[in-house]
Amino acid sequence: MCCNSAMRPNAPTASPASVVEGGNAASPPGLRGNDAAPSDGPSFSPLYRQIKALMTRSLQQREWRPGDAIPSELELAARFKVSQGTVRKAIDELATENLLVRRQGKGTFVATHSEQQAQYRFLRLAADDGSEEPAARRFIDCRRLRAPAEVARAFGLKSGDAAVQVRRVLSFRGKAVIFDDIWLPGKLFKGLSAERLSGYRGPMYALFETEFGVHMVRAEEKIRAVAADPVAAQMLGVEEGSPLLSVERLSLTYGDRPVELRRGLYHTDAHHYRNELN
Repeated sequence: MCCNSAMRPNAPTASPASVVEGGNAASPPGLRGNDAAPSDGPSFSPLYRQIKALMTRSLQQREWRPGDAIPSELELAARFKVSQGTVRKAIDELATENLLVRRQGKGTFVATHSEQQAQYRFLRLAADDGSEEPAARRFIDCRRLRAPAEVARAFGLKSGDAAVQVRRVLSFRGKAVIFDDIWLPGKLFKGLSAERLSGYRGPMYALFETEFGVHMVRAEEKIRAVAADPVAAQMLGVEEGSPLLSVERLSLTYGDRPVELRRGLYHTDAHHYRNELN
């Protein structure tokens, strides 16, 4: 997610990451040393992308937390010694990627899963009749155990490292529709328990933000048709072998770091998976 492009120390002004704004070579503070871009990248990186990289780093380091207002465009322009237009372009891209949210007359804020419009950004299941109803959650268990091989690979864990497994059922209108099997890196989610999950009234991703400092920014999914195994059949109240939709999701935080591996089994008798392609 973070696109670090930089002027390397002692590099000539014609180096790949040198940028000109207003006729002068510009190198925003912080774009040096370890932040330098790989040499096999493009020969030119627009200045606004360098500013975007610095702002993404501030998000990653929690200088600006979910829900916080970020400094104004003028303040950021002064901080990075660039024009306000350059900052605006960087913010535009971060808003398009759902990392920031613009609010008319109020400013720009760090996106959060606590907001109503963002709560179901990662849940694409929709009712066939078009109705909208919040899901009722029931947590089956939350266990801390040694990460299975597949989970360890996904998170880049060492053999024997801990992972947290969460299983839950989401119901709509009193009918079980989704059975989730969720894995999280144990190091990032110390103290997570079924009681803590059940007691939190907001979305689970909002809990991860506020109490564990983990913000989900994007996800990759694999979707396929499967037959209900005995466990899924029991959890969803269907017959064994019934058709289900399997949605395997890898959720990532800043810097494309994997922080959640999830397999959701969807009973789609009255629902469908909806996506928008732009």
